[in-house]
Amino acid sequence: MLQHLGQISATAANRFGDKTALIAGDRQFTFAQIDALACQLSGGLASLGVRQGDIVTIYSENRWEWLVSYYGASKLGAVVNPINVMLTPDEVRYVVKDCGAKAIIASQAKAAPLGGIEADSNVVAVVSFDEAPDGMTSFEDLLAANHPCPPVPDVDPESLSTICYTSGTTGRPKGAMQSHKAVILNTAMTAQMHLKTSEDVIVSALPCPHVYGNVVFNSVFFYGGTLNLHAVFDPGVALQSIQDHGATVFEGVPTMYMYMLEHPGLNEFDLSSLRCLTVGGQTMPTAKMEAVEAAFGVPLIELWGMTEMAGLGSTHPVYGMNKMGSIGVALPYTELRIADNEDYTKVMPTGEVGELMARGPLVMMGYFNDAERTAEALEPDGWLHTGDLAKMDEDGCVFVVDRKKDMIVTAGYNVYPAEIERVLSSHPAVAMCAVGPQPDEQKGEIAKAYVVLKDGATGDADEIIKFCRETLAAYKVPRSMQFVSDLPKTSTGKIMRRELKTLDT
Repeated sequence: MLQHLGQISATAANRFGDKTALIAGDRQFTFAQIDALACQLSGGLASLGVRQGDIVTIYSENRWEWLVSYYGASKLGAVVNPINVMLTPDEVRYVVKDCGAKAIIASQAKAAPLGGIEADSNVVAVVSFDEAPDGMTSFEDLLAANHPCPPVPDVDPESLSTICYTSGTTGRPKGAMQSHKAVILNTAMTAQMHLKTSEDVIVSALPCPHVYGNVVFNSVFFYGGTLNLHAVFDPGVALQSIQDHGATVFEGVPTMYMYMLEHPGLNEFDLSSLRCLTVGGQTMPTAKMEAVEAAFGVPLIELWGMTEMAGLGSTHPVYGMNKMGSIGVALPYTELRIADNEDYTKVMPTGEVGELMARGPLVMMGYFNDAERTAEALEPDGWLHTGDLAKMDEDGCVFVVDRKKDMIVTAGYNVYPAEIERVLSSHPAVAMCAVGPQPDEQKGEIAKAYVVLKDGATGDADEIIKFCRETLAAYKVPRSMQFVSDLPKTSTGKIMRRELKTLDT
């Protein structure tokens, strides 16, 4: 197994050479070409003063330059700080200062608002894709200078490889520190469970800075597949790409599949090359999963993970039992358990709900420069608090009930939005939905449903609520419903329940 991230692109180039590694827009790159570009960038970064152990921030939408930046910085032994493109310039400045980044590599649009950041941070250079704003370094010119590529240093597998900041929905972002071993092992074990090989052609619009996207693109360089990387997700373009490139795997989040299900030309595309689909980032209602499998004709494999685990923590094996609605079993080398909400050392009985906890080499090293929040998340014996409420069956399959922070307490009863969403999604008129809390004088909180209707469908709130009553206990039924044209989502397409209140009318 590889020892550190700096070995990935060169090893892939030696093994797979002139095989196509990446298709991005109208450009294609072989493994050898990506490694050569990464070498050029490594030399360029060294010429700017970046050294082993320095932190390099990457701030851009998906594009070929992102992958070259990732592998180029890693060749120096630098620590990569991949940033969510949805962060504002102020949030980016906070992250860059917090982690002490030495250099920033960004798209022109993302770099421009960061002008002058060198004055009050450790940054010595901002490298810009496309045309570089004044005072910044051109990515293209840095490559063209063809500075000699420094030797790849020896790096301890247990040492820091990546600092990934969380979205900061509950305060300032936290920088989850991931070791080289965690990133490499997660990629390898995910590929093992999903049987990734050099024969695979993967279509993905998952953001490269996200741990799910990271596992996807790294798996291609581990095992010699081909990645068709999309800058943004468009259902028609994704379906066309599957057909045109003979894709064997599509990897996405629930909303991507829901949009593809609603695409009017879905049945006109040739999807026969597919062998499986993967879905993660958020729980997906069983009714929608069944619809996806029926439409695409291949298994839809659910997975679960988090930034604090460098990617996945559980999934289903391709050739194993696939319990729809479950996030599967623990990845190899990983322990999962359901703990009592009040006493994490107490394991809940089979089938009972508690907090999902994880332990093993995939778990983060801690939060960068934040001992207090590290202590809140990581117990002394290595168990990580995930914040997910879940239950485990007799086979070790985990079923996520909801996020602890999203739980609605109505008249003393615990109501899980995901449970309501699963029922709503099975209604024939509903394309997408989300449930959030509304304050209520008598009950404290009540559940409100936000519903996106299928094209051509008409909505009747009373009828849909009645539909829910047939399945849900009375206290779980949404007390309010609003029809909306879309739902607030993260850069990965994950629905942001905390932003639902912005839709209130």
